[in-house]
Amino acid sequence: MAATECNPVDPAKALAGNGTAVVPAAPLSEAGSWRTPLELTGLGAVWGGSFLFMRVAAPDFGPFPLVEARLALGALILMPFLWRDRAQFTPALWLRIAGIAAVNSVLPFALFAWGAERAPAGIGAITNAMTVMFTALVAFMLYGERIGARRLVGLVAGFVGVAVLASGRTAGASVGLAALAGTAAALCYGFGINFVRHYLKGLPAAAVAAANLGAGAVLLAPLAIYTWPHQPIPATSWLSAVLLGVLCTGIAFVFYYRLIHRIGPARTSTVTYLIPLFGVIWAWLLLGEPLTLTMALAGALILAGVGLSQKREAKS
Repeated sequence: MAATECNPVDPAKALAGNGTAVVPAAPLSEAGSWRTPLELTGLGAVWGGSFLFMRVAAPDFGPFPLVEARLALGALILMPFLWRDRAQFTPALWLRIAGIAAVNSVLPFALFAWGAERAPAGIGAITNAMTVMFTALVAFMLYGERIGARRLVGLVAGFVGVAVLASGRTAGASVGLAALAGTAAALCYGFGINFVRHYLKGLPAAAVAAANLGAGAVLLAPLAIYTWPHQPIPATSWLSAVLLGVLCTGIAFVFYYRLIHRIGPARTSTVTYLIPLFGVIWAWLLLGEPLTLTMALAGALILAGVGLSQKREAKS
């Protein structure tokens, strides 16, 4: 979710969907050479599964209570990292983190959950890939970073893909609003990642992620309590919410940080390509959701745009 939803958005400088700074890559060991493809695939499968879990749980929880559970559980898993580095987190820094958390976690998570109530899980997974390109666009608009012709073409391809996706229908119902919500969530990630890069630079990545999730949980708590469902929540939805928070938002980032340390952010960011694929596959296998021609075409356009963006980063 994700991020992820939870997703790698700036290959050189940031973590996907959670706006945490990264550390330089350590030399790639012989053991890491065979572990890396397996761990990248596993991470893509887990983050792709976050859209499945949202699709199952969102109708029973509602967007805000589900996001509250996700944020709180994810923060709980990462809390040891924050406790270890707690001395670096001053009251002024906490205020800054809270503002970034609203843009980088609360709002995009809620938008994806809202969309999951209304459209197949694959819709959110596909639009999440736009995070890579929105990060570049926001960096250009706010900080004057060079965008380059290749990346500009990638952005255009991505926007065309979203337009195609928004025009589609599933089981006779339009998915346009869900596609737009997912795109807006990816745009939030684009702002959030840039804010982290510029305003939280140099802080430990895992501790920042824990602080981000924890601050988001505190900010959202009043609204989540107010909108908490009155009817009992089925066990399946509770299980999906727990897996979304613990597995997709907490444990997954521990493995993500390990990969960044071992192989570097540029190679780790290739997980971006796997998230939409697994998101659609899990929804098809476990929920029986169809893969439509519109989804396939939109996904191809968006991922082609992501590919162009990644190539541009690799050469810079």
